[in-house]
Amino acid sequence: MLRCWTKEGWWLVRHPDHARLAGEFAAHWGNRLFRVPEPRPDVVEGVRRHDDGWAARDERPFLTRQGKPSAFGADLVGKYTAFEEIDLPEYLGVRGRALEVVAGENAYAAILISMHTCNLLTEHADRSTIRVAELPLLDAFVEGQRRRQAELREACLAGGGFQPCDLGAGRLDEHFRVLQACDNLSLLACVDFEGPAHLLHPLPTRDGGERTVRVERVGARRFRLDPWPLDVAELRCEVPARHVEGHVFGEVEELRGRHARAREELLAVVIER
Repeated sequence: MLRCWTKEGWWLVRHPDHARLAGEFAAHWGNRLFRVPEPRPDVVEGVRRHDDGWAARDERPFLTRQGKPSAFGADLVGKYTAFEEIDLPEYLGVRGRALEVVAGENAYAAILISMHTCNLLTEHADRSTIRVAELPLLDAFVEGQRRRQAELREACLAGGGFQPCDLGAGRLDEHFRVLQACDNLSLLACVDFEGPAHLLHPLPTRDGGERTVRVERVGARRFRLDPWPLDVAELRCEVPARHVEGHVFGEVEELRGRHARAREELLAVVIER
């Protein structure tokens, strides 16, 4: 889940819906300044499905130790302390499913999803929030993901639909950065982040260089990007969400009941230059 605070409670967005929003950004990525990711359909598929592993868990919300909905919120932007809110083996199961539910349909997209997972669990994970006895489990999982990436690269080459250059480290890293950028922009939009931000990694430009894209909130779920990385002057999207009343819940069933009864609504998201 992703959570966005309101005076009355929380907007809750499912991970797969957030990822679909990120996929809309990826579908428009690239212009005269920024390189278009190719093969574009496979990159977009990786972005839009990178959180499919959360689908089952997000149907029934959980609580944090503080009684808030267990979800990524504005307070976690720039951090990665998910292990305080979810059992590590369960979390790794979610991340493993995120790869495998896509791997049988689009091996190239699955490679990018796995690269995203490995980045979260190495460069951004707060290992201090993990029990020492479970650290070998985390490290073994990451190594397993990297082996799967190698297997999927071989599958892409054997299938004949890709050139070796498509699967080189440089090209995959470029597309991984696009996934990260679109994912981060969607996260900022879904939690309606108010502070200054940027899209994580320097992003490749057509002249062979790189530029960092800055993000400025200019209204409710409305953000301005500079420099502009998309192929349209303005992008208007919608993301499904449910509003639950209350900020802290005594029992998880109370939250789940309110979530189940809440009507799904479409929240407008605007990205402008």
